[in-house]
Amino acid sequence: MTKTSFSLFAATLAVALLGAAWHPAQAQPKPAQLVPVGSEIAFTTRQMGVPVEGRFGKFSAQITLDPKKPEAGSVAFTIDTGSARFGSAELDAEVPKATWLNAAKFPQATFQSSAIKAAGAGKFEVTGKLSIKGSVRDVTVPVQVVQSGNTSTASGTFGIKRLEFKVGEAEWSDTSMLANDIQVRFKLVLSGLAPL
Repeated sequence: MTKTSFSLFAATLAVALLGAAWHPAQAQPKPAQLVPVGSEIAFTTRQMGVPVEGRFGKFSAQITLDPKKPEAGSVAFTIDTGSARFGSAELDAEVPKATWLNAAKFPQATFQSSAIKAAGAGKFEVTGKLSIKGSVRDVTVPVQVVQSGNTSTASGTFGIKRLEFKVGEAEWSDTSMLANDIQVRFKLVLSGLAPL
């Protein structure tokens, strides 16, 4: 390598290094932290036309979201199926069984986002895969985020069909006894979410 070509190479390398320093890689937003107090995941169905409500006592969430750039974010949930409670000892004992959530074989239900898009002020649409009892379906979840100080609350409601996830098999597949439609509602209290 001649002295001139070496000087040119060194100058090019210096410019590249200076450019990298001047334009650092864009930092990824830090994951938000789920605050258990005040957070809930609940569900409602109808048995013989009468509303029946339950909730999950144990779940976790991994949320990385810059509300100003939602398309770069991700949302994941893990729910312990054995923690479903209706407030009735008889129902609470039935739900983990194979006919229903089969908690022994499928101890967790999960959701993993594939896309997040803005849908208005503080509103987002989160699309992803919901897995319950070994069955996986695409769902789109509307989310409303409200912020107060350092705390954010993400809430929403979406519907699923229980028979698509084999919840309520055998005689319980009769939708005249137990409705196929289940409304899932959630409220997640978060710390560390970037400002809207």
